[in-house]
Parts: sequence; C-alpha cells; structure tokens
Amino acid sequence: MGVDWEALRAAAVEVSARAYAPYSGYGVGAAAYADDGRLLVGCNVENAAYGVTLCAECSLVSALVTGGGGRLTAFTCVDAAGAVITPCGRCRQLLWEHGGPDLLVETPGGVVPMTEMLPQAFGPENLNR
Repeated sequence: MGVDWEALRAAAVEVSARAYAPYSGYGVGAAAYADDGRLLVGCNVENAAYGVTLCAECSLVSALVTGGGGRLTAFTCVDAAGAVITPCGRCRQLLWEHGGPDLLVETPGGVVPMTEMLPQAFGPENLNR
C-alpha cells in the first residue's frame, strides 16, 4: 500500500496552526504514519529560553512513544504556509532513532529514505562498540 502524502501533508498543515511560536513567528507542523497505521502529529513549541524549544519532530516522536511506541514509516514536515521543509540535523537523528533507515521522508526535492537524510547514521547499535 502506498503512502497518502497529500493526507499526511494536510495533517501537518493543520497542526502547524497550533504551533507556539511567539519568538520566531515560524510555526512548523509535522505528521507521520507509524507501523501500526496510526497518524501522528506534532508542532513546534518555543520557549523564552531558546535552547529548550521543542521542534515539531520532538512533539511527534513524543506522541509516538506516549501512544504506545512503534516505528515511524513515513514523515513530512511543513511550515505555516504549507511548504514542505527539511528536518534539521538534530531532528534527523531523532527520526532515525524512531524510524530507522527505511523511514520515508518527504523533502522539497521529493521522497527519500532516511539513509539519504542521514548517511552513515549513528544509532543504538553503535553504543556497544
């Protein structure tokens, strides 16, 4: 079964309207499917102490974990205008941890696997070396 990227993007756009972004004014929404079919969403939550701001991807992964866990299978992220954006490096690492190399990520240049978003990634398997 194929991924309904349009529906996934629409969910990300919808949740971007809930972003708490009083400092940057840059609301972000993220949406993903889990391996059990759940649709997960997240938005950025800024903080006056900028370093503790939560990215939309953090919010989404928190929803995955608190909702019972599993693995992410397809992911997209948009700005408040609905344009597809690329996750930052920190968030790519977070997505790798919860989706792995086969997670499909929608980018402005098209859909790619996580192996293209984070080549030679570091993961849990590296902690025992």
